[in-house]
Amino acid sequence: MGWDDAPAHVCRGGDARGLAFCCPPVKPCPVHMKINEIGLTPQEFVKIKEDFAKKTKLKYGASTCFGSFVWCCKDSKPCPLRDMELQANGISHDEYMTLKKQLAEEILKHSNVNTVNYSDEDIQSLADTFNISFDEAKNELESSDNDLKTAIRNLRMKTL
Repeated sequence: MGWDDAPAHVCRGGDARGLAFCCPPVKPCPVHMKINEIGLTPQEFVKIKEDFAKKTKLKYGASTCFGSFVWCCKDSKPCPLRDMELQANGISHDEYMTLKKQLAEEILKHSNVNTVNYSDEDIQSLADTFNISFDEAKNELESSDNDLKTAIRNLRMKTL
């Protein structure tokens, strides 16, 4: 289980799913740009994460930086406080990352990420760029949840 294709942290250029690993928006950092990009206010972002935490084991983690796993980093980033609290609460790294994936889905559910509509001209540009048909480009966008960056990354991988 876990989260095999977890994105990079937002502060390292990760996509909006990486907001699951962000601290509260209390200092100037990329989290502000990313939540604005997906149509959320800092207050909405905090509420989504706190409401999710209340229903899951992410509410634990009292000795972490912000007092809850909901604000903790990806498990690939070393953190003795997080790891100590995971162990104390009987939560495996796989379970932690599964919960973070669910949190990312919850954040995106409240965002404008999947509400972007691409024109036929946009889709044709994507098709022309990768020398594929219009329908193939449209299908790739749809299978990428209408996320252009993901569609481009997938198409690049297919051309390797």
